[in-house]
Amino acid sequence: MTTAELIYQSIASLANPTELAWIEEKREADAKGLALAFVMVPRKVSKTPIQKDLGLLTGWNWQHGTVDQLVRVYFLLQLADKQEGKSQIETLFDTAEMNELVALYRALPALIKPEIWLHRATDAVRSNMGPVFDAIAFGNPYPKTYFSELAWNQLVLKCIFNDKPIHLIEGLDERANQALADTLADFAQERWSAGRRVPSQVWRLIREFDTKSKKQDLERLAASPDPNDQIAAQLVLNYSPLEAWKVLEKEETAY
Repeated sequence: MTTAELIYQSIASLANPTELAWIEEKREADAKGLALAFVMVPRKVSKTPIQKDLGLLTGWNWQHGTVDQLVRVYFLLQLADKQEGKSQIETLFDTAEMNELVALYRALPALIKPEIWLHRATDAVRSNMGPVFDAIAFGNPYPKTYFSELAWNQLVLKCIFNDKPIHLIEGLDERANQALADTLADFAQERWSAGRRVPSQVWRLIREFDTKSKKQDLERLAASPDPNDQIAAQLVLNYSPLEAWKVLEKEETAY
């Protein structure tokens, strides 16, 4: 079963009969009709939150999505199959308002030849619109699979600098690297110098790499009056399994 078929099954279980009839009508349209349907979705489909894992693609988390977003993604997959699909999707990117951009970025890992949209995905990392950035950063396997090390590090660092919950980034630990560890060690020094604490989850990205200040950083964490810092120090020293870091997730805000 294709991803589009799996998405339709999920939509069928979430949408009401009137919504589903409209979706079934519009999915038969040509490329221009599908692009128009993508724009029209919020007028025809509810914004009901999706409360469960849909199991569509590994790492593609829809538990913070809505039914109208899922329908938009479904139309994008139908559109991508059309001869003019790529040009129509490019036009949607160029003209989209924020909620449309969220759906476009959420759709990237499921589109045909996802790698051709890399330039769009990296644009989202630079976005000043929080929901747009979150759409590529959280619950989305696209960056893990297609981002260069530099682009990946920029995404992670932007999350950290803005106090976003990095544990929601797919592939966070698999894509950890020395360059990121070195930057985060410097970041920790800057934060401490400014009298600010370092999010405990940052240290999981340093745990397997040597940095010039690692010994002193761990000593400082271990001596911290904050119990989360003490736990982080112990986890780094133990090279603890990633499940162990979940004890610190509660200190990070949900996106």
